[in-house]
Amino acid sequence: MIVTPRALPALAMLLVLGACGLAPRGDDPEIPAAATPRFDPMVFFTGRLEGKGQLNKLFSPATTVRVESIGHVEDGVLHLAQVVHEGEKPERRRAWTLREVGLGRYRGALDDATGPVTVETTGNRLHIVFTMKGGFPAEQWLTLSPDGRTAQNILTVRKFGLTVAVLAESIRKVE
Repeated sequence: MIVTPRALPALAMLLVLGACGLAPRGDDPEIPAAATPRFDPMVFFTGRLEGKGQLNKLFSPATTVRVESIGHVEDGVLHLAQVVHEGEKPERRRAWTLREVGLGRYRGALDDATGPVTVETTGNRLHIVFTMKGGFPAEQWLTLSPDGRTAQNILTVRKFGLTVAVLAESIRKVE
């Protein structure tokens, strides 16, 4: 098959539309928002936590993800150290910092992100936005359970406006 320059836009559109059908999804049902308990990241992420979930990447089979975290607050800054186990890949370490900049608004850094991390809370929901290395915009929605010890996390990663990865994870306080 020979593709002429005039046919390139139509071919590109077909590829994009075809990829939309293959885009990974978070299959967990949406967890309802609630006014309480209030999601305070400085409280929830203090101590030991464990996350378990499934990562779905475009054009790849689903992968199990496990994250071990330990956090502490010092001088009003949350420091969160994580060890990420993704399928058969070697473990990787990453670190977050987060500081409250207004009522329910936080700003911080993630060492595998480019630029700042912004966080907002509304009731039992936490919304995190950052850009991953490679220019991949990432967005996380965490919903705190009524007991305040578990949160459901949906991370969505995009490139050129298309969803290229979704992580559906349950995070629980270990201590």
